[in-house]
Amino acid sequence: MGSGQVTSTSGLFDFQGKHVTVAGLGVSGVPAAKALHARGAVVTVVNDGDDARAREQAAELEALGITVRLGDGSSLPEGTELVVTAPGWQPGKPLFLAAEQAGVPVWGDVELAWRLRGPDAAPWLAVTGTNGKTTTVQMLASILKAAGLRTAAVGNIGVSLLDAVLGEEEYDVLAVELSSYQLHWAPSLRAHSAAVLNLAPDHLDWHGSMEAYARDKGRIYEGNKVACVYNVADKATEDLVREADVEEGCRAIGFTLGTPGPSQLGVVDGILVDRAFVENRHKNAQELAEVSDIHPPAPHNVANALAAAALARAFGVPATAVRDGLRAFRPDAHRIAHVADVDGVAYVDDSKATNTHAAEASLAAYESIVWIAGGLAKGATFDELVARSAKRLRGAVLIGADRALIRDALARHAPEVPVVDLDRTDTGAMLQAVAEATRLARPGDTVLLAPACASMDMFTNYNQRGDAFAAAVRELGA
Repeated sequence: MGSGQVTSTSGLFDFQGKHVTVAGLGVSGVPAAKALHARGAVVTVVNDGDDARAREQAAELEALGITVRLGDGSSLPEGTELVVTAPGWQPGKPLFLAAEQAGVPVWGDVELAWRLRGPDAAPWLAVTGTNGKTTTVQMLASILKAAGLRTAAVGNIGVSLLDAVLGEEEYDVLAVELSSYQLHWAPSLRAHSAAVLNLAPDHLDWHGSMEAYARDKGRIYEGNKVACVYNVADKATEDLVREADVEEGCRAIGFTLGTPGPSQLGVVDGILVDRAFVENRHKNAQELAEVSDIHPPAPHNVANALAAAALARAFGVPATAVRDGLRAFRPDAHRIAHVADVDGVAYVDDSKATNTHAAEASLAAYESIVWIAGGLAKGATFDELVARSAKRLRGAVLIGADRALIRDALARHAPEVPVVDLDRTDTGAMLQAVAEATRLARPGDTVLLAPACASMDMFTNYNQRGDAFAAAVRELGA
């Protein structure tokens, strides 16, 4: 890690009379426009879309005196001194190129929230990674609450950071989920401590390359004060720590599913142990919790728990709060959720596994699997996933637009695995998929929905896909 002293640039910014362009409406754009307007900025909102929802949001902002331009998110309004963008807008958009040429800075909603924090604002414990961010942040918030701290899980998790920072509720610390998009537009962010859970190819169409994607993820470590938490099993995360410029005394803290070394958290005989935040860490270890305290105790979820524990311990949380917080936590729906047991077969919904990295973690949690997979591949390839998981597969049922990519990978790397290829995308497809998976399964097997693909070819979102799976399982059980 770099040893240069980084001073926080979160000092209050004077927006009075500044001409600010907000790019995009939606979850982040509307509160950003309101917050800037309330601080005296001259705000213009530009938005690509011009649908009913956008017009409704525009009317709400125009009633406050904010200018809104619908159907034009490409040109930079004259006189713009700052652009505040929604995180999903790609860096190559003409609006941002025009801002760069004009020397106009571009902030994301996270950067704006960081700049608007007061001098006594709650510190941030920040989490990013290709997979596991939401679960880890929710685990962290549960641990912090168990320690009696006022906290909330915020960021890329549904609660706007702006709302958390500007609201009336006072916090001791915030558990913050940050996407690579948000980090790209947040140059001043300086967390108390931060974790990168893992790195695998994702959103490369947005970032342009794996190197650019990793670089944006690594921004979360810049200026960390106490701990940069990394995944011992994922060297790329440790490399990002080494490259980070942090405050003097900030430490690199690893987490591992194996026996931890000094300055690491890990697992010994079913116990989560801390050899980082203890006296004489070369000889001593602190028991934190049992693997059985984690729900579900799948390997990747244990890794999430270790990362959450590391951040909490960096903030001074006692071991008992780690245990109590993990015991109290329950994951959101569609994240490796056990739906039912029918005739000795377990049915598990991990519809949230929308990429190959997440699906591989899910498949690694079970010994004998009938795998339901497929959907929109988003440019992904499946050879590595299938090769690593082949020995666990009893059978596979494939659905969705890009199922042929998975079928071909199975033919190459698991030719002995029986495959059912469902050429239908209607609402009954999931019911048939579950019926076919049941036919292939034997007592002791797990029928696992871990699609490794996005859902929008057949469903509104991964939630609807998981609901369809659970409904099909319930019908089967009935």
